[in-house]
Amino acid sequence: MAFGKKKESREVEGYMKLTPKSALIYLAIIVFCIIVISPLVIVFSSSLRSPGNQASPLMLFSEFTLASYKQAFSNMNYPMELINSILTTGGSVLCVVIFATMAAYPIGRIKTKMAKFLYYFFISGLIIPSQMVIVPIAQTLNRLGVPNTRFTPMIMFITCSLPFSVFLFSGFMKGVPVEIEESAYIDGASLPKRFASVVFPLLQPAIVSCVITQGLWIWNDYFYPMVFISKKAQYSLPVGMLQFLGDKENPAQWNILFAACVLCALPLIIVFLALQKQFVNGIAAGAVKG
Repeated sequence: MAFGKKKESREVEGYMKLTPKSALIYLAIIVFCIIVISPLVIVFSSSLRSPGNQASPLMLFSEFTLASYKQAFSNMNYPMELINSILTTGGSVLCVVIFATMAAYPIGRIKTKMAKFLYYFFISGLIIPSQMVIVPIAQTLNRLGVPNTRFTPMIMFITCSLPFSVFLFSGFMKGVPVEIEESAYIDGASLPKRFASVVFPLLQPAIVSCVITQGLWIWNDYFYPMVFISKKAQYSLPVGMLQFLGDKENPAQWNILFAACVLCALPLIIVFLALQKQFVNGIAAGAVKG
């Protein structure tokens, strides 16, 4: 017992000993964290200033007021834009999860050339940037008479998210035991019932990973809403923030813009704090299985 304790203490001392190599690694991590966190601190500090305070943003927390938040909240019509963002993001992610799992199910289960072709067909969508074809797509939707509403960008969000989502679910589908589905088949379960009650619940880690990766992108994207939405009442939060950038005649209102950035990120922060464990598990599952 005494020998075991001495061995453990030596191992602990070895781990705690700071070598030049580990010191450089720790220093690099500290510098990296400072570089990443510094802009966030500057944004939050500037958002707590009054709109007319034009002092250097490097003077951190020189003023504490919610005047910029109040003006950003009012000018953005924050409640309406928040609802638009929730509807757009939630509806897009829901459709992506349903369509991607249904497409990945036969790709991961059926061992044929057609399934392999479909797999590479979806993967090829990761190569072509959607911004390259946005003009003909917008012209096509216009000729088809598709109205410019808050739901029009969902078409692009869903189609652009499907390639990665199918890739993720196809890789995860291979780890789902076929025997479980076979037992349900023996009990008389139909194909839709086997998929909905047996396979789909087992895909929960991949679903969480898909919701995180695609939901964050859709929530923060302003390009497609800016292209396809013409009414201000249907803007999402990122598009609403653009009005504070200004132009040559009206300079940017930086303090109000920073406050709007914080308000835009606040719902995501709240969701992350509430579902932190699921987020970590989903990311880990996506890294291992995807």
